[in-house]
Amino acid sequence: MAEILIVEDEFSINELIRKNLSLTGHHCTQAFDGENAAAMLESRKFDLLVLDIMLPGLDGYQVFERASGTPTIFLTAKSELSDKLKGLAMGADDYLTKPFQMLELAARVEAVLRRTKKGETEFEMGDLKVDFGRHQAFLKGTAVECTPKEYELLEVLVRNRNIALSREKLLDMVWGYDFDGGTRTVDVHIQRLRQKLHLENDIRTVYKLGYRLEVRE
Repeated sequence: MAEILIVEDEFSINELIRKNLSLTGHHCTQAFDGENAAAMLESRKFDLLVLDIMLPGLDGYQVFERASGTPTIFLTAKSELSDKLKGLAMGADDYLTKPFQMLELAARVEAVLRRTKKGETEFEMGDLKVDFGRHQAFLKGTAVECTPKEYELLEVLVRNRNIALSREKLLDMVWGYDFDGGTRTVDVHIQRLRQKLHLENDIRTVYKLGYRLEVRE
């Protein structure tokens, strides 16, 4: 779990980001203007800053200058290359242009946390343990033999826990966009994971969409 500060002046977007990142296991603090964000950064330590550029008062660039090296993902409605280059040149870790999909933001958050060594190294739920570094799943302490794609699918479900993922999205994330097989491939691998890891009641089928790993934090 990471401590994340979300700085976004539009309440609905800020709240949507908070809900989605909280569902994946992170603790989120919200700020809605630059001055408040700067004050929080001075008084507390965060693992990641999700920072809008267009803010009342201090703008995102000014807030970033006060972030004391906190890993940062810039959010902005601006799409000009100069704005992106300015943020990256200042030392930001990533840059996302609105509108964006929450799955993409979640993926970028995990990527930055992994690079800065603040991401999860393992996940535990009941008798199941997933070791991300070793790419291995354990059930009651015993290693469970999974194929590479079974493990990749499991890790995607874990890292996006409590989020409904379509079969098409799972295909893209695990097998790649150029995979020419059908979505039935996902169903087969989900069934194998359910059986091997005793997740029949935890990997939920989302009607007419796909699957969700349901985790009670």
